[in-house]
Amino acid sequence: MAVDTSNFRNGLKVVIDGEPYVMTYFQHVKPGKGGAFVRTKIKNLRTGRVLEKTFRSGEKVDEADVEDKKMQYLYQDGEQLIFMDQESYDQIPFTAEQIGDDRKYLLENIEVDVVFWQGKPISIELPAFIEACVSQCDPGVKGDTASGATKPATLESGAVIQVPLFIKEGEKIRVDTRTNAYVERVG
Repeated sequence: MAVDTSNFRNGLKVVIDGEPYVMTYFQHVKPGKGGAFVRTKIKNLRTGRVLEKTFRSGEKVDEADVEDKKMQYLYQDGEQLIFMDQESYDQIPFTAEQIGDDRKYLLENIEVDVVFWQGKPISIELPAFIEACVSQCDPGVKGDTASGATKPATLESGAVIQVPLFIKEGEKIRVDTRTNAYVERVG
């Protein structure tokens, strides 16, 4: 199904040059001279590569025939990361290269969306927020109370993010996986 530039939105999955992409940014531009156009950033769902592409106003692109399926991350077996379909119990392996930087947020039993294109799994989409324990961080030093002061903390999943000085080892925090930012302390 073709999609017109007036229907572009973040998260729209399209096919360009035979490859599936997801739109991460778009901006309609109407210059003083010439025709209107749409400036976009699209991310290749198979490779993770981000491109900037410009479309003339009214131009159409094909919508990608992709399917998202909720699956559970089980474990890592060498270079393979194993995910399980919670309805059929089928297990699907991904390589570390396919997962890319999202690996740093994979905790055992976390639910992710696995993206299938033409019947084959091509990538995963993490939940927007995860809850994880802080496995290692330095204590805040008394006197370091400047507004918005932060320190690095390592999560149980291996990700390193900036957290406020009052966070201690062993505490559970909520993290925004899209921006790698600390959100809040959890219970």
